[in-house]
Amino acid sequence: MTTPYERIEAAIRYIQAHAEESPDLDRIAEQVHVSPFHFQRLFTEWAGVSPKQFLQYIRASYAKQLLASRGTLFDVSEKMGLSSSSRLHDLFIRLEAMTPAQYRAGGADLSIVYEEVDTRFGKALLASSSVGICHLAFIQPGEDAFATLQRKFPQAQLQAGSTPIHQSALRWLQGESTKLDSIKLHVRGTDFQLKVWEALLKIPMGQLTTYGRLAEQIDSPNASRAVGSAIGDNPIAFLIPCHRVIRSSGIIGEYRWGSIRKSLLLGWEAAQVNR
Repeated sequence: MTTPYERIEAAIRYIQAHAEESPDLDRIAEQVHVSPFHFQRLFTEWAGVSPKQFLQYIRASYAKQLLASRGTLFDVSEKMGLSSSSRLHDLFIRLEAMTPAQYRAGGADLSIVYEEVDTRFGKALLASSSVGICHLAFIQPGEDAFATLQRKFPQAQLQAGSTPIHQSALRWLQGESTKLDSIKLHVRGTDFQLKVWEALLKIPMGQLTTYGRLAEQIDSPNASRAVGSAIGDNPIAFLIPCHRVIRSSGIIGEYRWGSIRKSLLLGWEAAQVNR
């Protein structure tokens, strides 16, 4: 059965592939095998805005406008509504590194609970230790997501199940958090990777930065390529918002879990902030 996310992903893929033709609503709906009325309603329920409005948020012109209008790189925008409980608030996500011994031992002393979950942005594999979320990856077609987790923590004790930590993360993933839960992330990485991931957590929802600006923010202005590698190694999708880093040209660029998904993540966040 095709999920709403899969239909919307297919629609955006078609729109981007035929951008020069400016396909109308009827043509787009036909490609995803629903009526124009149903597609309009489905898309608006998922994104919170119409397809036309959403497309404005994922165009390079909008991205360049955001990049140009920023003051201090990580200023928190007042329009985020930090007092509101209905939006995601990255300030409530905290990152804690695994010990060097855990890093070297591949999680030998860790007990990790994992489960496959449905999110607003597609299926994902979510895993946590007793400390916090240690793995979150969108599942790509044909991928053995569990094998990827095993390779990441070859010595850990892996057990299928769910935890309260998972439920907090899922509320954020669905944009349905009813309170400002503090989410702790338990990650393994080099000092440089940790520095990059901490910087990513400071990018406000609905905002963008570039690889070069992020390198400057961590006092490594000549390390744009290394920053890009650290972003590509991000172990926790969405909660560590590597999708908010784009090229200086305004082009969204590649994403570990698919460039179309990156477009949808950015468009959805922009729609929430601009309501």
